[in-house]
Amino acid sequence: MCSRPIRITTAEQTISIAVGCHDAGKCSSSLDLVSNCGDADADASSIHWETGKHPCTTTMSSDSSESRSAGMFSSVLRIPLLLLLLYGFVCSLDVLSSAFQLAGGKVAGDIFQDSVILSNPVAGLMVGILVTVLVQSSSTSTSIIVSLVSSGLLEVKSAVPIIMGSNIGTSVTNTIVALMQAGERNEFKRAFAGATIHDCFNWLSVLVLLPLEVFSGLLSFLARVTVSSFQMHSGEEAPELLKTLTEPFTTLIIQLDKSVITGIALGDESMRNHSLIKVWCKSSVLVSSVNVTHAAVRNCTGLHCGRDGDLTWITQNITTHINTEKCRHVFVDTGLSDLAVGLILLAGSLMLLCSCLLFIVKVLNSLLKGQVAKVIEGVINTDFPYPLGWLSGYLAMLMGAGMTFIIQSSSVFTSALTPLIGIGVISLNRAYPLTLGSNIGTTTTAILAALASPKEKLPAACQIALCHFYFNIFGILLWYPFPLTRLPIRMASALGERTAKYRWFAVLYLLLCFLLLPCLVFGLSLAGWQAMVGVGAPFVALTLFVLLVNLMQARSPAHLPKTLRSWDFLPQWMHSLKPLDKLISRSTALCCSPLRIKDPEPLVEPSDLQKPADQCFDNPALEEIPAEPRVFRLRGLERCNSTPL
Repeated sequence: MCSRPIRITTAEQTISIAVGCHDAGKCSSSLDLVSNCGDADADASSIHWETGKHPCTTTMSSDSSESRSAGMFSSVLRIPLLLLLLYGFVCSLDVLSSAFQLAGGKVAGDIFQDSVILSNPVAGLMVGILVTVLVQSSSTSTSIIVSLVSSGLLEVKSAVPIIMGSNIGTSVTNTIVALMQAGERNEFKRAFAGATIHDCFNWLSVLVLLPLEVFSGLLSFLARVTVSSFQMHSGEEAPELLKTLTEPFTTLIIQLDKSVITGIALGDESMRNHSLIKVWCKSSVLVSSVNVTHAAVRNCTGLHCGRDGDLTWITQNITTHINTEKCRHVFVDTGLSDLAVGLILLAGSLMLLCSCLLFIVKVLNSLLKGQVAKVIEGVINTDFPYPLGWLSGYLAMLMGAGMTFIIQSSSVFTSALTPLIGIGVISLNRAYPLTLGSNIGTTTTAILAALASPKEKLPAACQIALCHFYFNIFGILLWYPFPLTRLPIRMASALGERTAKYRWFAVLYLLLCFLLLPCLVFGLSLAGWQAMVGVGAPFVALTLFVLLVNLMQARSPAHLPKTLRSWDFLPQWMHSLKPLDKLISRSTALCCSPLRIKDPEPLVEPSDLQKPADQCFDNPALEEIPAEPRVFRLRGLERCNSTPL
């Protein structure tokens, strides 16, 4: 029995299908789908069932193998390029920190100088934030605190709020890095959420642990007990792998004398006239003996004393430091001030940071695509099988701590995570434990650095490092073990949503949280606790009331009065950012097209994308062509100019 052939005639060509039969001797077993493939003959367009080959098959296979080989070769070449860009990214962060220290290092030293102000816990917290933002280095601010405590100018209990503030201030680097991905809304949304999750964790931990420390002294007590329980001796400093790699490049650009900032903080007025730019890298000590003659008669009982009539001479040793070798960097003989050099380095490092980050994102997008991205995303973001799924977050925490311990910098690690979160390789839920682990890793680094301190500074340095360690441990216990308590994830997601809608909100957030708010609270703390309570208490009460009303509006609006079921009774500028957005859009109209202002780029949410089931693709071998009327093409035959069915 033989089935009849099927012929489909179109305006361009004829497609004939001869379906196979039960008797192979009576029926032809050929399938003619394409009548003309390039310049091949019409007879060559048949697919034979015996061989399973097609004239286009060989060409397509060879082309695909060549393209795969070229793709693998280009991917291999991109890996060294990615490593080079990462090296430039890390070096730009180091130079950025030096630029901030040149621009604001002496101001930071002046802030630390008044120990009476630092005894106020709220003022100490704000000082920690401002100083760390100014010098862009939590290790620098921590070393200043250790010097103040070891010299007796500051108690450990008063230093704990400053340590908390430095923990907040060091996360500003992530936010600056996230701003570089503002070109694409969805990437910016994810990157900004990943950067601010560190801020949210630190602020929430401070809101709970700072009052606890003020009233009970828990962190300082635990640090003191730990130090007294162990016989700690000064040792060698742990090697810094990252600085070993970056110093050959960064030292050619700028070298700083950080003892100037510490000297100003300790009250050494002679340091104010010294420049932070290091000029001499090597010096020698020369001790010489000089006879000093005194007119008055003195009793001479030692060997280094003598009399000559009415004169008395005494031999004294004079120590002289002689500079022997100049440093080798770009600004060693510059006549510019520290502020001018800092601004030059700030502009250059930001340009390098932006360029490296943009190219890193592009290279990662080209490498991590298709199946590779799915595999990496699955490995990083997938939890262990039930009932061990809760262990995945703690394993990620250990990975974050280990990586930070190796590279000796939490800012570099979390800043490197930001573009990966932006392109979607690492989810926000997985980035949260990695960031918490990075916090632990940087405290272990601080403990090792404290153990390398001189003998007279060892107890104070160890107590400060342990206070930092216990602060992060208690913060993790508060905001991670249970999904209900992981408020930083929800807060960072909300900030990401807001920033994706209004991109200028990121700059406003940066200025408000790391500059304006700390300066305002610091100024109120200088006015006395009466002024701070008088202004702060109504603000805190209003904030709690708004949060409670928002929660009830979302969960149970029926229990609220009709007026409070929405904020529409207030002026629009009090409950919406749209008026401010319009104002900013008009003020920036000179650099933006009018069409873009009226019709901003739409935000594409993953939930808005249609699922495959909603697109009516019952057969995965068919794909829809957006045309009228609806046309389908057979996949795999596009090169042979197959006719739409």
